[in-house]
Amino acid sequence: MASPNNLRESKSHLDLNECLTLPKTLDPSSPSPSDASRSSVDPTRPDPSSSRPGSTPTSSGSRFSKSRCAICLYEIRKEDGKAIFTAECSHSFHFDCITSNVKHGNRICPLCRTQWKQVPLCDIDSVPTLLAQMGFEDDEPLPQGETQTQSGGHRSDHQALEIQLFPEVSALAKPVSRGDFAVLVHLKAEGVSDDARRARAPLDLITVLDVSGSMEGVKMELMKNAMGFVIQNLGETDRLSVISFSSTARRLFPLRLMSETGKQAAMQAVNSLVAGGGTNIAEGLKIGARVIEDRRWKNPVSGMMLLSDGQDNFTFSHTGVRLRTDYESLLPGSCRIPIHTFGFGSDHDAELMHTISAVSSGTFSFIETETVIQDAFAQCIGGLLSVVILEQVVEIECIHEQGLKISSIKAGSYRSRIASDARTATIDVGDMYAEEERDFLVILEIPCCDNVSAESESLSLLKVRCMYKDPVTKERVRVESGELSIQRPMKLTGEEVVSIEVDRQLNRFLVSEAMSEARVLADGGDLSAAVGILRNRERELSESPSARSSDRLCQSLSSELSALQERMTSRRMYRTSGRAYAFSSMSSHSAQRATARGDSTQGFSSVQAYQTSPMARMVTRSQQLVLESPTKPSPARGDQS
Repeated sequence: MASPNNLRESKSHLDLNECLTLPKTLDPSSPSPSDASRSSVDPTRPDPSSSRPGSTPTSSGSRFSKSRCAICLYEIRKEDGKAIFTAECSHSFHFDCITSNVKHGNRICPLCRTQWKQVPLCDIDSVPTLLAQMGFEDDEPLPQGETQTQSGGHRSDHQALEIQLFPEVSALAKPVSRGDFAVLVHLKAEGVSDDARRARAPLDLITVLDVSGSMEGVKMELMKNAMGFVIQNLGETDRLSVISFSSTARRLFPLRLMSETGKQAAMQAVNSLVAGGGTNIAEGLKIGARVIEDRRWKNPVSGMMLLSDGQDNFTFSHTGVRLRTDYESLLPGSCRIPIHTFGFGSDHDAELMHTISAVSSGTFSFIETETVIQDAFAQCIGGLLSVVILEQVVEIECIHEQGLKISSIKAGSYRSRIASDARTATIDVGDMYAEEERDFLVILEIPCCDNVSAESESLSLLKVRCMYKDPVTKERVRVESGELSIQRPMKLTGEEVVSIEVDRQLNRFLVSEAMSEARVLADGGDLSAAVGILRNRERELSESPSARSSDRLCQSLSSELSALQERMTSRRMYRTSGRAYAFSSMSSHSAQRATARGDSTQGFSSVQAYQTSPMARMVTRSQQLVLESPTKPSPARGDQS
């Protein structure tokens, strides 16, 4: 190994020699697929930092670079608690050292002389041009003239959505007024077959993966296996990009078609991941958003999957105070695609991951057991690969002219707006997977009937319109419901029968609200009160008409309430499991979309609300792959030759 004096001389030489000829860089805007595969980091080429035959310890990629910071010459040790920056050439430095180096204009690795396209964040006073990265306008073009994997069998005039309206009760006496009359708006997307030849909207998928030091070992291997499964199940017109983040973030693989060649290159990129450094989730999201924003072509469906097992420790100032307490500020403002987040293990920031998913119309899954990460990914892409409705907006209109108004809407995580006259309202639903359902409770003010004649009359309440885009044909589709009416007799006879459909969805909203209240109490340390709220809600749920009719959703809600109470038996249990479980449950029920938590992806689980057939088939495929080849190389460990 070189002596310390020689190393200091080399360091001095590097600091002074800032006018060296820079290595030639690739043009990121080149449209050819071959160029598209060469991103800011090209995993298919040999690592310039790797040792070469006959190289000396002081050459590029020396053993010194892996154990010492080439700037301060001190050892790089995780146990010191110092942030570590791992560059795209795989060399590591102390974060403070490299940011200081970057401030002075150095964008070249001091060890292997690779020109960096991505540099660590600096203070506000640093040179602005050093923070800019090259654009990501190098996405691989979509197949000429193709917009879907298969076009056979798709009719341009068919409707993929069904609308049904259910009143809370079918009749209301004329002298009676109600300020809380519930009407259920039920939407159901069409199903799809498992035929590989069916028409399907292709997907642009961005995966943002945590490769911090805590991911080292089994976690990293399981994540690579899960990514291999995702890659193998994407179609040839789907595109994938891979971003990794630790102390900083980098695009590991460009947005590229998943042809056989593309899949092999993507697997090689994933297999090149090495754990190390801190956890900078914000930078990972920013790079992911730029990949989406900079792409020159767009597939009809887009989605992002974000996995992390730790706390974002780069949103703090030098004094240790959190710079941005508003978690939403971590999201790039221009990012308009759903971000499905996955909290891995017991130490991730569940609140952050839940917030990111909620504000982007995504979902949050809690991977409590490391081995289910592949199943969680499988369930997610099973949905993304079965989108049948895009950009859906629901319009609700009151029909009866005298005094009928919309007082409120229970829409979960979907944004709703009521007009100033309270006669119309809209709900932004967005995309729907095949077989998915959406249920909204419209709360009406119904006045007493002025005409008190003995004759029974009907009262028209609502009609609903839905507009959406067909992801295959790109056409705009309009679907309308019939008018919903109830009877207005002078006097009700017999027992009033409450709609099971309305009661079921009311239970869903009440359980979700109870979970939110219990979570706040548990965060404040009052586990006893939190458990009390859950227990009371579980009792009231069991006494409801829908639960007494053995409704499947109510059974799932009851099981979740019990599971969450068990995870609140101690502060340690709540911190390591209960909190994330609550956030994942709330995410699932507010969006009516399946998320992974506990044993929810297992076939025997009683917590499987909202899982569609395409999701279930993909999860089964994942589980069969593990059972059939437990000792064989995983899909992520494909031939790298």
